[in-house]
Amino acid sequence: MTRRRALLQGGALALLLGSRHLARGAGIVAVRIWPAQDYTRVTIESDTALKATHRMVGSPPRLAVDIDGLELNPALRELVAKVRADDPNIAGIRVGQNAPGVVRLVVDLKHDIKPQVFTLAPVAAYQYRLVFDLYPAHPVDPLEALIAERMKEPAAPRPADPAAPDVLGELIARQTERASQMARTDGSAAANAPAQRGDSARASRLIIVAIDPGHGGEDPGATGPGGTHEKDVVLQIALKLRSRINASAVAGNPMRAFLTRDADFFVPLDTRVEKVRRVGADLFISLHADAFLRPDASGASVFALSERGASSTAARWLAQKENDSDRIGGVNVNAKNTHVQRVLLDMSTTAQIRDSLRLGNAVLGQIGSVGRLHKGSVERANFAVLRSPDVPSVLVETAFISNPVEERRLRSDSYQNSLADALIDGIRKYFAANPPLPRGRQV
Repeated sequence: MTRRRALLQGGALALLLGSRHLARGAGIVAVRIWPAQDYTRVTIESDTALKATHRMVGSPPRLAVDIDGLELNPALRELVAKVRADDPNIAGIRVGQNAPGVVRLVVDLKHDIKPQVFTLAPVAAYQYRLVFDLYPAHPVDPLEALIAERMKEPAAPRPADPAAPDVLGELIARQTERASQMARTDGSAAANAPAQRGDSARASRLIIVAIDPGHGGEDPGATGPGGTHEKDVVLQIALKLRSRINASAVAGNPMRAFLTRDADFFVPLDTRVEKVRRVGADLFISLHADAFLRPDASGASVFALSERGASSTAARWLAQKENDSDRIGGVNVNAKNTHVQRVLLDMSTTAQIRDSLRLGNAVLGQIGSVGRLHKGSVERANFAVLRSPDVPSVLVETAFISNPVEERRLRSDSYQNSLADALIDGIRKYFAANPPLPRGRQV
């Protein structure tokens, strides 16, 4: 009877505490999946650090991860339901108790991937994080994707070669030659004529504008008093600006927008800079909507890079906050290329900063017609994301999301459209005074 009473009391305790509290070792705080074409991130957040080993299993490709110090519980099973059908990289997830204190997680993949599995220490609102970043083994080259869009041909997945000389010209030449071969193979004069007209129509200088929606994924950026996340509103503005850029031309030359992220996922700061350089961007605009210590701070601002010091205390404070996003978003420190970071910083030139100030003035003059400006001149600060050595680059703080009035505006579709209109007008104004330099080849 005593033993039976103890068992009954133990069962009642299990009902009161739940499986998370009875699980041996770490308790699961949250599980998250961030799908994107660039890569898919899986995060397991826990109240103590987790240790994991992983291996790839081929045909069909799978990632097997063994997590020590953990018992299977409902929170882990939530990962199974969180996989979206449109995830570009994950087909499904299975979890099971592989051994006492060891949970095995198997990720079924849609194609070959290069996984990165690492842990993150507590920072900001996060506790300990175990992270799986699943990168496609053969990603689509972003530059070729832009050219394919222009040429109306599908982009082929292939490894990128950012060091190749005149890579844009070479890609265009290959696309044009492929179109010509297809026309010759057809053999009919009627079929050849449209192809020739199409090639002629495409004989123009492609102008690439890189748009960088700040933050994303694990890094929400600033949050307004009404719960609005900076990462969401700047992405919405960026998508609106992209449609305007893609419908525009400069002196008859078509423009194409390249987004450093087009969905809700995290992109490290130096990766944003590398992406901009890889596509051969003619200019770069990073979009933000930060918070300040006082809720009455208001107005838009435009910043250019400063290697020596910030133009104001507020500018220095904002740069420090933005540069901290890698810690919050979760960078795999073992995979960071510190040599690339150092080169990007050392190569920033006076000419780049001069052109960035010109771009900043053109943009500032236009967004001033949409709403109040925080400052009437382009400010300077050492923003990491502006350290591209050969691309005019500015950072636009569209408004202070910490201001309740400006937060409501940022959520407004009409205000987002007005900002996108002002930004494209600023871009056109800049190019009118500073025509893009010719590339090695023509589109």
